[in-house]
This record gives sequence, C-alpha cells and structure tokens, in this order.
Amino acid sequence: MASAGPHAEVSSVPINLTAPVPDGVTAADAAFATIASIALQGTRLIAPTLGERFVVVGLGLVGLIAVQILEAQGCAVLGIDPNPTRRARAEAYGAVTVDSGGDVLGAAHEFTAGRGADGVLVCASTKSSEPIHQAAQMCRQRGRIVLVGVTGLELDRSDFYEKELTFQVSASYGPGRYDPVYEQGGIDYPAGFVRWTAGRNMEAVLGLMATGKLDVASLVTHEYAFDDASNAYDTLVSDPAALGIVLSYPQADLSPASPLLQRRVTVSSPRTRPGSGRVGVIGAGTFAAQVLLPALASAGGDLDTIVSSGGTSATLAARRFEARQASSDTADVFDAAVIDTVVIATRHDSHARYVERALRAGKHAFVEKPLAITRAQLDDVVACVDELIGAGTRVPLLTVGFNRRFAPVTVRMAGLLAKQSGPKAITLTMNAGAIPAHHWTQDVAAGGGRIVGEACHLVDLARFLVGSPVADVKTTVLASSGPVDTATISLGFEDGSIATVNYFANGSKRYPKERVEVFSSGRVLVNDNFRTLKAYGWPGVRTMRLRRQDKGHHACMAAFIAAVRSGGPAPIAFDEIVEVSDVALRAAGID
Repeated sequence: MASAGPHAEVSSVPINLTAPVPDGVTAADAAFATIASIALQGTRLIAPTLGERFVVVGLGLVGLIAVQILEAQGCAVLGIDPNPTRRARAEAYGAVTVDSGGDVLGAAHEFTAGRGADGVLVCASTKSSEPIHQAAQMCRQRGRIVLVGVTGLELDRSDFYEKELTFQVSASYGPGRYDPVYEQGGIDYPAGFVRWTAGRNMEAVLGLMATGKLDVASLVTHEYAFDDASNAYDTLVSDPAALGIVLSYPQADLSPASPLLQRRVTVSSPRTRPGSGRVGVIGAGTFAAQVLLPALASAGGDLDTIVSSGGTSATLAARRFEARQASSDTADVFDAAVIDTVVIATRHDSHARYVERALRAGKHAFVEKPLAITRAQLDDVVACVDELIGAGTRVPLLTVGFNRRFAPVTVRMAGLLAKQSGPKAITLTMNAGAIPAHHWTQDVAAGGGRIVGEACHLVDLARFLVGSPVADVKTTVLASSGPVDTATISLGFEDGSIATVNYFANGSKRYPKERVEVFSSGRVLVNDNFRTLKAYGWPGVRTMRLRRQDKGHHACMAAFIAAVRSGGPAPIAFDEIVEVSDVALRAAGID
C-alpha cells in the first residue's frame, strides 16, 4: 500500500490516506504517490481539456509531475524555472521551457500564438507576488490560475478584472485533506458526489505510473538508506540540484516479538520518592506538553509513563520531562502496578471512559476538563463511584482541571468574600475568540462543543466563589448558523446568589480574555484576566498585581499531588465536580 504516512519502518495511517499499489509499480515509484497527488489535484482544479496550452511556473518535483500529467491530457506545456537541469527534464517530457529570468511574457506570447495561455499552474515557492502577476499577464480572457506552491498574494485587481480571470488555491492532495472526519474518522465521501478525493487521487497517480504515463523514476536524484536519513534532509536543504530523494528501508521484521511492533520506548531509569507513587499520563498534545506536564513537574510528580496514540509525541515529552518510558498503549498505565496516579489529557470524548477505567483500577485520577460530554458519560462515572463505595472499596481521588479556582487572584477573592454575608451577583466573561467550525472541539461527538468544553471553567469558578449549589440554569445563544460558541448562561444559586457567564467567540483579540466581577453587600471585586484584582468599597484592601497571568494550573496540580501523597481529601469535592459537570451539560442543552 502507498500512504500519506510519516517516514518510519512501521506507521499507522488512516485508511482514506492509503491506496493499493498496482502490479509493476516499484516501491520507490509508489513513494511518490502523495506528492504526485498534489500535482494532480492542482491540475484537476485548472480543468485542462484536449489541445489547450498551459504554463507551469516552477519546475520542482510538483511542477515536473504536473508537466507530465498535462502532457498526458493532450495539452501543450510551457515550463518556467531558473534551473537549466530542471528545464531540460521538462523538455524531455515534451514541454517548451524558458528561464524565469528571461523574457517570460514574450515566451508565453509566442507559445500561445498571441492568444494567451488557457491557464497557469503556479508551483513556485517565493515570498514575491510576481509569479501571480505574471500569470495574469500570460493568461487569455477568462483564463485560469491555480496556486499549488507558496507565493505572495498581493494581487492587482486590474489584472483579474479586465480579463475576468479565475484564481484558486489548491489544498494539498485533494478533497478530504484536513477534514478530521475523512482522515481520522475514516468516513469517505460518496464517489458519486466527490469523484476525486485525496485517496482516489493517490489511486489515479499510481495508475498513471502503472501505464507508463507518469515517470517518477527519472525525478530521483539521490537515494539514502534510512539510517542515513539525516544526510538526506541535509541534501534536501543544501543541494539545489536535488529533486526526488528516496529513503530505502531495511526489510522489516514484523514478527510479534519484533522491536518495531513494541508500543513502548524506555527513556530513563525510574525516579521515585520514598513512599510516593508514580504517575502515568494519557495524552501528550500541546496543552499537556506546555501546561499540564510542567505543572506536574513543578508539583514534584514522579513521571513513570506517558502515552499518546502515535507514540511520537509521548516519546518527545518523556525525554523532556524525564519519564521512565513512552508508549502508545494505555494498558501500560492502567495495568501497571507501580503506577497509582493517572493524568488524563486526551480528547474530551474519552475523558469519562478513562476516568472510570482509572478508578476501577484503584488509581487516583486527574482529568482535564470536561469530565464528561454526555449525560450517559457523567452517569457512568457517578455509578462507578457509587459501586466502589457500595463494595466497601476505598475510592481513589478524582480531580478535574478546574484550575481557575486555584489561581492566586481567585484565592484572594475567596478570602475576602468569606467575610461577607448575603447573596452575591457575579459576572464572568470569557472573550474566547473564534475557532473554525470544523475544529474537533466544536464537534459535539468529539469535543462536546465549547460550552461544555470550556465555558465549564466559568461555571465552576462561579460555583466556587458563591459557595452554594446551583439551583437554576438558563442559556441564551447568539443567533448564528454555525456552532454554538457565543452564549450567555444565567445561574441561580440556592442561597439567592446569581451569576452571569458570558462566553463570547465574536470579540476582538485585543480585548483581555477573561474578566470576573463580584458585587456583594455594597462592595465590588474585579479580577482582570487573572493578573490584577481591584477592590471597590473595601477599606484597606490594596490592588493585587501579578507579574504575569496565573490561572492556577500549577497550584491545581500541586494540590492534587499533595492530596495523593497525604491520603487527604481531593482538592475539589466529588459532588461539586458532578454538579458543575451537570450544570455545563444543562447549559449546553444536553439532556
């Protein structure tokens, strides 16, 4: 199988990014399937027909493959590049060429007999906008320009307006690329509606290789053994004559005992404190690497194992934070007797499942918010705890990463409010900013949506500052055809307090992200982005200013690790965790 996988002896690749290799196509040729699909997708967008004349700007790998595909379509091609060797290669494929430093417009005029090119495929890589400007000048009326490479895009309207030109940017190797449902979910587009997807483009270029209409072997300028891969990358960067660079792998041992199929990598010797357990971390994404793992290290956590789905990010994190091993198998955490604490930093839809698995294995669990994204998931966690209690089993500690209640500014606010009596009125605003509708957090099935996935922070903070259970929840959503990510949540508490949670994705990035205002008994506290706290009507209380923003991530993790080691209560009561999770689900309209 050919695939769009990483450079590795063994790799896991989504089914829609693979294609069967036809008989007669060598492994070295099949390795070009992905990059050839990039050229094919650009060619599809330019919509060539028999007899048309096209210009290809940039005769690197993609450009030279595009030349061959256009020639196979019965089109004439003019290739433009400063490299004489690449121009000679294009001429061998049947193209006419011109040096990009020469009279490009004159060559295009002669090539098209003065009619102008039917289309221009820009495969160059430059910061300059000149290739697009020249492409417009070379085109005929209503010509087509497709950008496959990377150029500047300071466009001259008159270039396009006077000729009614079309301009389009080609996205990688076809429809489905960057779509998580297609790539990771394995859900293909119906061929009757989307004839050519990324995967089917790969099949098509492999078919061209099999019939001899696409010659990629002639594009190979260097070959390296996999053990010499570093030199291959040096060549790619430093040798201007380099085109196709092929890495050759040794015959892989795929027997069950093969080291290649082992899902763990030993990184260092165990480091443990006397009398303390070890921590296993599930998930090694950006947030885990940049926030949770540094917080865990700061708290003195003894890292044993880090797990990620592919293993690569886990290995990098394990080396950075001196964990004993990295793995791609969660059993290396949940089934390990030496690990008594689990930190869960995976996608939201897996949180509840992993929490239940940790608790049933007798391990303490710290899970990044949210605890659950469906009512059934939350009910399962509660049922698990009830079952453990009913069986007389000591229930391990559970903490959700509601870090804002541990922030220094919040701790100061809580101390001042503890001296106040009577109900409070709180406004909590998060200027969350827009994210793409297709982002996984917007997917209700994977991320739960942004109300459950992030606004829950403010729900928890309101619950903490009021100190009374939530009695009523009402949500008003901004009218929009997109995902629900701009809303106002009104909370009523049993003690008569009220809170308004404003979660807005339609604001400016220049405005601070978070602001909390508390009104109580003639006094006001204002938390500005967890960096300053101002008190109004509070005699003797000075403004609190921090050198940098502190949302409490380190303090939250430190409180959890301290509770694990002392055997004390969890930093957040289980009933309160369940309550906040329930309120977030209700706020999002999830029954």
